[in-house]
Amino acid sequence: MSGLRPGPAGPDSENPSDASDILCVTNRLLCREPFLKQIEKIAACHPAGIILREKDLSEAQYEQLASSVMEICRKNRVPCILHSFVHAATVLEAEAIHLPLPILRSMTKAEKSRFRTIGASCHSPEEAKEAEQLGCTYLTAGHIFLTDCKRGVPARGTEFLQRVCECVAVPVYGIGGISPQNISEVRRAGARGACIMSGLMQCEDVAGYLEAFCGAHTLCAETGAGERI
Repeated sequence: MSGLRPGPAGPDSENPSDASDILCVTNRLLCREPFLKQIEKIAACHPAGIILREKDLSEAQYEQLASSVMEICRKNRVPCILHSFVHAATVLEAEAIHLPLPILRSMTKAEKSRFRTIGASCHSPEEAKEAEQLGCTYLTAGHIFLTDCKRGVPARGTEFLQRVCECVAVPVYGIGGISPQNISEVRRAGARGACIMSGLMQCEDVAGYLEAFCGAHTLCAETGAGERI
């Protein structure tokens, strides 16, 4: 199978580019502009990848949407990571997929071998170690900070994120309430980067929004943080 993309980086790359420690997680219901137009703006900024989450869709609807998003990502040389719908991902010959642990546990080795990149959502160090043993090439861990997506649920914090990062060898991306103002804490915890949903779905100036994360990256490097990135 060919590489995840011929461009600078992907979520399991050892050589990320300026914006490549940011994974976009989609939620088209949050968009102020047409969803595919927003995806085009995001892909043009070359994040580490775009995780097409959209779990409210039927598999047939998801497959149709995924085909369009994959084409946008392909043109921009950005990894498109499908989410949960294994059959649709197989039909579309997707190279990357992100899975909840219950689905990952149910997959055979042959099913997993169809994907070059496999991610999983983890909520404890134990889950992270299990996901790595099951073949994941990267993980997301959260939620790190308070977020409207998990309203009323306590944040796990950066100490939790550090424990996850220390117990696995694969890259870890923090998720939940992460902004340019706090991403340096995520990087200092040992994470490769962060997953962003609401900010990227709603912002008009995607390039400016991601540039703020890159500025935080420079400050983080100057203070000795983020050595795993």
